[in-house]
Amino acid sequence: MARRGDPPEGTPEGLPGGEDEYRSVVFDESFVQAARVQEFSAEERMGEHAPAVRSLPAAGMRRASKQILLFVLLVAVAFGTAVYLGIRQPHQPGAVRPAEQLRITLVPLAPRGPVPGGTPAELFADSPAAQYRSGAAGITMPAVRRTAHFSEGQVLTALATAKDFLVESSLDPDVLTGGAVRPVRALLHPDQLAQFDRSVASPAADGRHATTGWLVRFDPAKVALADDTVRVEGTLIVTETASEALEITSDHTFVYALRPAATTGPASDEASLFTVRREMRFRFDRDDLRHHRLEALAGSVHAGPQDCGSDATGFLRPLLAGQRAGTDGPAVTDPYAPGPATASLCGTLSSAAQPSP
Repeated sequence: MARRGDPPEGTPEGLPGGEDEYRSVVFDESFVQAARVQEFSAEERMGEHAPAVRSLPAAGMRRASKQILLFVLLVAVAFGTAVYLGIRQPHQPGAVRPAEQLRITLVPLAPRGPVPGGTPAELFADSPAAQYRSGAAGITMPAVRRTAHFSEGQVLTALATAKDFLVESSLDPDVLTGGAVRPVRALLHPDQLAQFDRSVASPAADGRHATTGWLVRFDPAKVALADDTVRVEGTLIVTETASEALEITSDHTFVYALRPAATTGPASDEASLFTVRREMRFRFDRDDLRHHRLEALAGSVHAGPQDCGSDATGFLRPLLAGQRAGTDGPAVTDPYAPGPATASLCGTLSSAAQPSP
């Protein structure tokens, strides 16, 4: 009978069988404890096979780090230099030049005889102003062309600003007899505001501080508008004086129909004409064009009928229907007298400029 663990057919022939064959191979406890188990490293396991990626030598790594650091340093220096130059030397079209003061010339025109009177329609129809346009339509724009350094749009802006100044300072009823000055002041360069304010507050015949050099103004206590329509004729001329500036010269004649104010007595329907020949010179730099403002450089006003001796620095002082000029001529100026010199100018109003009596 076969033992437990033997094949059913028994031990095959020719093969060692049974436990007796292995009894001579015995591992005692001391042999097992003395046995050493060795685990090979990854490099040892790879044997002679070359690694797929080789490590960069330490010296090469140091050179690459220095090159990267040098590149970063150069970029930082270049950026810092650009920022510094941008702060120290910003791009500007040119140095900012302070605005000049307005130079003013006032010339009263005295009539040869009594001032003709009538209705505004009759007076206008019988005067050279019969063909003039009414109001702002009389301030016509010239053909707009670019200049060497200013675009067509910039030239148009300068012309529009000059026209706005003439409309506000010569046609606005609130300015003419109402005492308003803000519409005119708002169009001036900031550097000229102090001169303008002094001219309004303390008019003087010094060629710099006459209110009537800046705007047309009548004393509302003595004069009223007989007709709100003002007849206008004139020209605007554009010139480029430098690469940074445009100048516009305006030459316009304004004709007003006036009557005595009600405060002087019963209001009279009889009107008279008052003529103002106004020549102005304006300057615009690029900053002025951006801010819709101007520099008023020179103003020449020939206005009549007035007395030669009348003080027209604060208000124009018209002679109304039926009035005559005084016998006094221009004020006498003593060239030896100390103090600022004053210009004493006066002209005679041409009879052709007045309606027939």
